[in-house]
Amino acid sequence: MRLRFDGNRGSIRRRWPSARHHFMLPHTPLDWTQRDLFEGLRCFHSGAFFEAHEHWESVWLVAHEPEKTFLQGLIQVAAAFHHFQRGNCAGTTSLLRSALRRLDKYPDVFAGIVVAPLRVAIRSWLEALEAAPQSSPPPLPRLQLTASGSVFRN
Repeated sequence: MRLRFDGNRGSIRRRWPSARHHFMLPHTPLDWTQRDLFEGLRCFHSGAFFEAHEHWESVWLVAHEPEKTFLQGLIQVAAAFHHFQRGNCAGTTSLLRSALRRLDKYPDVFAGIVVAPLRVAIRSWLEALEAAPQSSPPPLPRLQLTASGSVFRN
């Protein structure tokens, strides 16, 4: 690898000598018992949605597809409920819709999470938020892990 001056804004870019030096990082499944994924789950289930979003985003930044888009959907769910806590129903609705569009592309079980009940919960929240007059919101969703087959408890 060589470093070269870009010429724009004084930046330096890394450049591979040839295409044969490109490589893929090994695929690693999401392990919800480790570090930021675990802390994000703990925060999500305790109602600390902004913090859950932050923990998961650090994993999302280095993730590869298809886990990357899946994590983005979960991050949007956490961000949506952070908006709800702050009284921003429009932001909540928008983020839940975006999250659902992403999560609808995945099977009922993916990356250690049972996705189907989360999608049902998101749809229930959207119905409650869009009802006129607005109805009481349903309970906050909990993420269900596949390893134990039960809802994560902190």
